[in-house]
This record gives sequence, structure tokens and C-alpha cells, in this order.
Amino acid sequence: MTIQLRIRRQAPDKGAYWQTFELEIDPSLTILDALIQIKEYQDGTLSFRKNCRNTICGSCAMTINGRSALACQQSILAELANSPVPNQIAIAPLGNLPVLKDLVVDMSNFWQKLSAVNPYVSAASRQVPEREFLQSPSDRAKLNAAGNCILCGACYGACNAVEVNPAFVGPHALAKAARLVADTRDSETEQRLDKYNTASSGVWGCTRCFNCNTVCPVGVQPLDRISEIKQAILAGSTPASRNQDRPLRHRQVLLELVKRGGWVDERQFGLRVVGNGLRDVVGVMSLIPLGWRLLRRGKFPLRFEKSAGQAQIKAVITALQQKQTYPKIKDPKRG
Repeated sequence: MTIQLRIRRQAPDKGAYWQTFELEIDPSLTILDALIQIKEYQDGTLSFRKNCRNTICGSCAMTINGRSALACQQSILAELANSPVPNQIAIAPLGNLPVLKDLVVDMSNFWQKLSAVNPYVSAASRQVPEREFLQSPSDRAKLNAAGNCILCGACYGACNAVEVNPAFVGPHALAKAARLVADTRDSETEQRLDKYNTASSGVWGCTRCFNCNTVCPVGVQPLDRISEIKQAILAGSTPASRNQDRPLRHRQVLLELVKRGGWVDERQFGLRVVGNGLRDVVGVMSLIPLGWRLLRRGKFPLRFEKSAGQAQIKAVITALQQKQTYPKIKDPKRG
């Protein structure tokens, strides 16, 4: 079968451009197989990362047909079916990371943000046993989802929050952080929750766009892991939970806006959560750089329209609220 690969290329210190390659290949093979064929038979200067070729190492993460994915995991046939251009597949480097050459990106910032959450089990305040720390099967099972992360960078490249907020540590780091919070062997849970309980770099910087869950090649579901940290912050008697005004506002404003419109009106969300309805001057000022970046990138909606099925969503939320009691905070509009 003859197909076209349209590849976004970039040499060091030069502008990016698109180059189209035509090749004859078995469509049951993978995108990585196609890239290897191009490098071996058409253009040896084409640069990309690869290693295991079996969805284990995460080296070959890139943007395929507009979404983050592993080239060794995606079949040519499936990508042709998803392509907006017949018989053509578009391939670009991962987003949110500087390009070194062609499809190779600089992962330094990715690793630095992972390091920022201290992704290692700490037993500093506990006596080290003679052999090992024992866990029950149920305790170990809590670590399975986050433990499957292969650090490929797909979620980071697709993250809307990282794109507009450089301080946000990213879904990969918070997924690893969730693993440590759930680990019964760790002795720094309170300190971790206090560190992750921040508006810009921690869990509250997540925009809940769901992109990380959609693109994760191994089912880690980073957004779910971030939600687990939020639940631990709100539920625990920890230093983090003693300063809950903003986290509680985050949760309640989110619920109110979804109930009212079917989805979140981001224009109101930041002002009501971080700015406390214009009461927190420092919080409002901190939103100005973010708002400017959103405007420049065309990510700030000028109008808000209710989603389809908003009445049904409102009915479901109302029914649940009647059965549960939520912590109360002041409504900035009512005083």
C-alpha cells in the first residue's frame, strides 16, 4: 500500500517546516516501522527516538494526527482511518517541549518537574526493617494504576495547563505523586499533601481537560490520580487540609458552574476560585499573566454557551446534593 507521511521537521536554530514522504508499506505495521523505513531508504537525517518497539520504554512518543501517542503502538491502518486527509498521516514532535531536531524534543523540563514532587518512597522517620517493608495485597493494588506509568511524556505534551502555565508540574508528575500518597510505606504523606496543595504548580493548577487520560498509552489515567490527591487533601487532617478555603472553593465553584451551564465557564472559574470573587487582590493579580497567555493562544472564550443536556446534568447534581452534605464557604456574590 502506498501512503504519505507528512512530517514536521526542524533543524537546530532553524525554523520548522513540513516534509511529505511517500512510501510503499504494509498497513498492518506501525508508525514507527514507517519512520524507520524512511530513515533507512529515503532520508537518513530524519531524527526520532526509539528503543523497545513494544510499548514499554516510552521513547517514541510524538504527535500523530494531532494527538500525543507512541509510534510503536499506533498502526498505520488505524491512523489512516483517523486522518482528516485521505491516505496521509501527519507526524509532529510532542507539544509543550522544546524541539532539538525533527521529532526529538528536549525532556529536561519534564524530568525536572518530576523531580519536584520527590517521587521516591521515604522512610526517614521509620525504623528500616531487617529485610523489607511488607504490604498487604490490597495496599499494593492501590499503586497499580500510577505504577504503570512509563514516563513517555504523552500526557505532558497534550496538557492544556502546561501550555499556558509553566509553573504547573504536569500530569505525569502528579500521577507519580499520587502513587506516593497511596503508598503505606511512605512516611511523608502530610508534607506531600501540603506541597501538592497549591493553586498554580500543584493539583489545583489542573484544568481538567481530560487530555492526559485520553492519550495515556498504558491506562494510568493521570486525571483520576490527580483527583485522588485532591480527595486526600480535602479529607485528611494534615497541614494541607487546615488551609482549605481555596480547595473548597475550587470544588464548589466547579460544581456550581457545571450545574448552571453543563460545563465549566473558565472566564468565571479563575476569578471566583483564585481571586475569591475579586476579594483576593493578590490572587486576581496572579491571574493576569495567565489570562494574557490564554488570549494570545486563542484559548480564552469570549462567549459561553450551555452544553446540550444541561437540564439533565443539573437534575443529577441536585439529586446528589440532596443526599450529601458539603462544606460551606461564602458566596462572593452574596457576601
